[in-house]
Amino acid sequence: MEEQTRETDGSNRAQFEERVRSAQIEARARNISHNVRCLECGHQAIEESQADIAIKLRKVIRDELRKGKSDKEIYNKLTTEYGETILYNPKFDAQSAVLWLLPVLTVGAIAGFTIYRGRRQSADIRGLTRTLFQGIPLSVEEQRGLASLVEPPTAIHNVSGMKRIQGGFTRV
Repeated sequence: MEEQTRETDGSNRAQFEERVRSAQIEARARNISHNVRCLECGHQAIEESQADIAIKLRKVIRDELRKGKSDKEIYNKLTTEYGETILYNPKFDAQSAVLWLLPVLTVGAIAGFTIYRGRRQSADIRGLTRTLFQGIPLSVEEQRGLASLVEPPTAIHNVSGMKRIQGGFTRV
C-alpha cells in the first residue's frame, strides 16, 4: 500500500512538473510572439494575428522552446530566416542609424543654408547701397535719405509680439 502511494505521489509530482514546464514554455512563447511582427499583417504581433504565417510562426516558436532553445536563439533564427523587419525592436546598427539620422541632418542642412543665404543676401544689399552713392557728391543727410529708400526695412520685434517696420505695426 505504501509503495502504491509512493508511485501515485511520484506520478502526481511528474504531472505537476510537466504542467509547470508547459506553463513556462507557454509564457515564454507568448512573450516572444508579442515581439514578433506578422509578415502578412505588418502592424500586428503574431500573438494577435490569425494569418496562416502567424500561426506557423507561433508553432515554430513553441517547437523551438520545447527543444530547449533560448529566447535569443529563437530571435536569431527568425531574423536569419525573415530579416530584421520581423522584430518590433530591431537591432540598432550603422544602417538603421543612417536611416533615422538622415532626415534630421537634411532638415538641419537646409535650415543652415537658408539662414546663411539670407544673411549673406542682406549683407550684400547693405554693401551695395554704400557703394552705390560713393562717387556722387552728396551730403551725409542726402546719402542717408537715399540709402533708406534703397535698403530693405529692418524688423524690430517688441514685447507684445508685434513687428514694427518703419513706423507701422504688423502682427507676427
